[in-house]
Amino acid sequence: MGDMTNSDFYSKNQRNESSHGGEFGCTMEELRSLMELRGTEAVVKIKETYGDTEAICRRLKTSPVEGLPGTAPDLEKRKQIFGQNFIPPKKPKTFLQLVWEALQDVTLIILEIAAIISLGLSFYHPPGESNEGCATAQGGAEDEGEAEAGWIEGAAILLSVICVVLVTAFNDWSKEKQFRGLQSRIEQEQKFTVVRAGQVVQIPVAEIVVGDIAQIKYGDLLPADGLFIQGNDLKIDESSLTGESDQVRKSVDKDPMLLSGTHVMEGSGRMVVTAVGVNSQTGIIFTLLGAGGEEEEKKDKKGVKKGDGLQLPAADGVAASNAADSVRASLVNGKMQDGNVDSSQSKAKQQDGAAAMEMQPLKSAEGGDADDKKKANMHKKEKSVLQGKLTKLAVQIGKAGLVMSAITVIILVLYFTVDTFVVNKKPWLPECTPVYVQYFVKFFIIGVTVLVVAVPEGLPLAVTISLAYSVKKMMKDNNLVRHLDACETMGNATAICSDKTGTLTTNRMTVVQAYVGDVHYKEIPDPSSINAKTMELLVNAIAINSAYTTKILPPEKEGALPRQVGNKTECGLLGFVLDLKQDYEPVRSQMPEEKLYKVYTFNSVRKSMSTVIKMPDESFRMYSKGASEIVLKKCCKILSGAGEPRVFRPRDRDEMVKKVIEPMACDGLRTICVAYRDFPSSPEPDWDNENDILNDLTCICVVGIEDPVRPEVPEAIRKCQRAGITVRMVTGDNINTARAIAIKCGIIHPGEDFLCLEGKEFNRRIRNEKGEIEQERIDKIWPKLRVLARSSPTDKHTLVKGIIDSTHTEQRQVVAVTGDGTNDGPALKKADVGFAMGIAGTDVAKEASDIILTDDNFSSIVKAVMWGRNVYDSISKFLQFQLTVNVVAVIVAFTGACITQDSPLKAVQMLWVNLIMDTFASLALATEPPTETLLLRKPYGRNKPLISRTMMKNILGHAVYQLTLIFTLLFVGEKMFQIDSGRNAPLHSPPSEHYTIIFNTFVMMQLFNEINARKIHGERNVFDGIFRNPIFCTIVLGTFAIQIVIVQFGGKPFSCSPLQLDQWMWCIFIGLGELVWGQVIATIPTSRLKFLKEAGRLTQKEEIPEEELNEDVEEIDHAERELRRGQILWFRGLNRIQTQIEVVNTFKSGASFQGALRRQSSVTSQSQDVANLSSPSRVSLSNALSSPTSLPPAAAGQG
Repeated sequence: MGDMTNSDFYSKNQRNESSHGGEFGCTMEELRSLMELRGTEAVVKIKETYGDTEAICRRLKTSPVEGLPGTAPDLEKRKQIFGQNFIPPKKPKTFLQLVWEALQDVTLIILEIAAIISLGLSFYHPPGESNEGCATAQGGAEDEGEAEAGWIEGAAILLSVICVVLVTAFNDWSKEKQFRGLQSRIEQEQKFTVVRAGQVVQIPVAEIVVGDIAQIKYGDLLPADGLFIQGNDLKIDESSLTGESDQVRKSVDKDPMLLSGTHVMEGSGRMVVTAVGVNSQTGIIFTLLGAGGEEEEKKDKKGVKKGDGLQLPAADGVAASNAADSVRASLVNGKMQDGNVDSSQSKAKQQDGAAAMEMQPLKSAEGGDADDKKKANMHKKEKSVLQGKLTKLAVQIGKAGLVMSAITVIILVLYFTVDTFVVNKKPWLPECTPVYVQYFVKFFIIGVTVLVVAVPEGLPLAVTISLAYSVKKMMKDNNLVRHLDACETMGNATAICSDKTGTLTTNRMTVVQAYVGDVHYKEIPDPSSINAKTMELLVNAIAINSAYTTKILPPEKEGALPRQVGNKTECGLLGFVLDLKQDYEPVRSQMPEEKLYKVYTFNSVRKSMSTVIKMPDESFRMYSKGASEIVLKKCCKILSGAGEPRVFRPRDRDEMVKKVIEPMACDGLRTICVAYRDFPSSPEPDWDNENDILNDLTCICVVGIEDPVRPEVPEAIRKCQRAGITVRMVTGDNINTARAIAIKCGIIHPGEDFLCLEGKEFNRRIRNEKGEIEQERIDKIWPKLRVLARSSPTDKHTLVKGIIDSTHTEQRQVVAVTGDGTNDGPALKKADVGFAMGIAGTDVAKEASDIILTDDNFSSIVKAVMWGRNVYDSISKFLQFQLTVNVVAVIVAFTGACITQDSPLKAVQMLWVNLIMDTFASLALATEPPTETLLLRKPYGRNKPLISRTMMKNILGHAVYQLTLIFTLLFVGEKMFQIDSGRNAPLHSPPSEHYTIIFNTFVMMQLFNEINARKIHGERNVFDGIFRNPIFCTIVLGTFAIQIVIVQFGGKPFSCSPLQLDQWMWCIFIGLGELVWGQVIATIPTSRLKFLKEAGRLTQKEEIPEEELNEDVEEIDHAERELRRGQILWFRGLNRIQTQIEVVNTFKSGASFQGALRRQSSVTSQSQDVANLSSPSRVSLSNALSSPTSLPPAAAGQG
């Protein structure tokens, strides 16, 4: 299959090639086949075919140093011959497909069938015209005209169904469009550094062409395939393509192949781009994926039908993108893990409005480390808190509605049959059958309408609208949301673990203190006071031993600060050189990057960077720089004031730490030590033995670098603390520096009881004698921990995991984490919400995150919290409104049907009410803008019910008001208005004014109650800020206008007869009463109403997602007592039974098929992770599930 699709793909390129054959020395096909080789094979092939990488550069008409000339015609030609660096996205679903999906809703299908039967019967006239005596002739015989109009009801129902479907489809479509927009926005954000015409420029990833010379560095995600030309210490994580988690070392002579979608874990260098877009390794996999998807879809159509309609549609694109992610992870993983691909493919296909992110790669495989990905999927892909609560609530309401509608139908049918055949003793005449059937169909339609009103289809819609709206607005607040549900989770956040550098601080490093030649300078020293020899060493050490991509450029605007490009710490040091009136450029041009003999690049283990150069006399010199406490330990000499090295003993070092380093750190400075060492020319040292090389150094100087706190951070942190969110700082800096910054930010206040720990001490406290991490030990530390200094990436991950898994507090903690480095990936994935820095962040961090902060600013996180809480409140507002309508409409239809054999609200009217309630109200209430007051309350947490007591009070209170008035109107309305009674009208009788008034009053009450629903915490002023939300005003006025049209001109289809002005006034007046009544309800203290049950709570049992119970089995096992072991076995047993029951039920109902698949795939991945759990029973189940197409058709088709 693969070859076929690819050949289609490339056929047009081949045509191009034949014409351009002579343009470049190698064709796209040759380069593609070259990139498929690995390691030594590739080196051999390059030698045989081309000679070396230089030769390939010549053939591609590019220079390894100067890059491409970058002229437009040349770039165009390259794009034509070798393709563009962009993988075409999967086609979005067409509007018609979305309409078709909306039609799958079971309640709608039932309605359609009923309407069609009703239509058919109204056109069928029995031969004998003796149907006079058939039905109980209530209200006299019908006029001929009315009998003719029998088809109207059926037609009207069909029309309203079409309305509902179109609105749903339109919403899905706009949601998808937004997602595409978001996606392309994320892609435009992605830039990459290339060399063109000798200049280093940043261009969007899509602009990269074959032949470009790209500069790669630590933390990059490679955007295209290429060959390594030159560089130092380059290590790549290729797990996203090969599944091998070991880092691969790249070198020109051993393994020069660099593949798109892989991560640079260490080092830096240059590559020449050889394949882009669909021809790159990742691209080839994606084209296979796309083709595979189509075929799956065909099989799928035959197999699984969609769920039972009460199931909420998977909220928006999120779930789907997750499904797609897992597809990516398993496919990109090279090994095509077992049969998983099929199941996850079909899973992704069935998702709701989800094509949005299905195959839209983030210009790369979202592979990540495969195992990591699985774990992340388990953790992240639990339903988000809100979705969990909503699904539960909707299912409960749906069941209740079903019962009510069934009872309604049964009562109506029984009453009719008893009345006709028993009381009036009518015989069942064959010619009367159609008339009777018509009655039964009418009853059935009433029942279905009750069901339609009872099921809150608006819920998933409200969630989607609210999230999509928030995401769009959050863009303006510098939050680029990658996973929709992250936005809502953020509202529940209870803890934020933030990086220091760049997030809390400005990330503009400047050297403010220095210790050179035995003197501690409190500001930048005068150049003349420093010995010339020392000065030369210092300038060389800083200029050569830093990435050559790091530069200080003149300011863009007059009076602005010079621009810092590249690594900020190095910029600070280069700035120090410039402040000493020296220049680093000549030193670099004298010793270009190609001449550096060996480079030990900076990584989180070494915490230092060293560069070796060859001196003119063939000897070697190594310059080193790094965190002062680490580098000083390796120094055995120090330069004196005269520029001569003198002995530097451990006790001198301790004194230096006390006198120089600690005072600097207490001022919040980061201390960096610069040192060097000379080696003889022979014997040449063994450069791979790092421990011997990085030793016996001579210290040149120690500098204190300041990174000022961002001005808006202290205020933002105060807001967080007021909102009940604990901010913790996790940094790689020295503890004194970290503490000083934490005090400046307001994370800790002097005199409070809190902990500031170093990574070592933290690890010592949380591990037992065997060196294993114990949750109980973490629980003792984290509540008071505010600053974790000198921490490694694993410490950060441990802390986040420890806080999330903790059961120490009554609410489970929801943790947000910020990160920018490659090493923050695991912590970002583990956290409930991961924030990556948009400017300083590496691609790897962005891949692992949920939200990207486009301005790297901590105060944007506070905005995210505000939006998140707003989403939650919007949903609650909508629920409060929706449930009032549901309760009232269901009770009215039910009792009306039982007492008067006919629902006072007709099917079409119910559908209109349902449309305004569900669709319009969700639009109106879900788009309320957030206010600062949201930050004055504590987070809701995971166990807080969706519908609080106050809301329950409002729902029931308003329902009482509405029911009282509607029943009053129903039974004594005709006397009040002096009109004919509408009760007991025969089949097809003309619409009565009486029932029209009831319908109109009902809608007016809903309209005014919509205004009440804007406040959910029992506030008095419901109009507060109403004009800030134009959508709300438009919808309320629009609904009102349409209602006038329906009542005055709706006629037969809407069962309305026009009303006089005074009757209208009464309807509006009763509606206005809602606002007054709202004030009455607000005065009743909620605390008195203990009996009101809250709904939509996630219970304790569901609270701990079972994945997490399993995930940690290994860790708990050794450490825990026998008792705990018993509990675990018990959990395991329960877990297994739960899974099996769930699968069995799934097969029975065939309904929430995707749900089970999704759950199962995460369970399967655990059974691979946790050896203890992979029992045969579980494996066999997962195999049965992983290929849905092989099910017996009976099981599959039942939904």
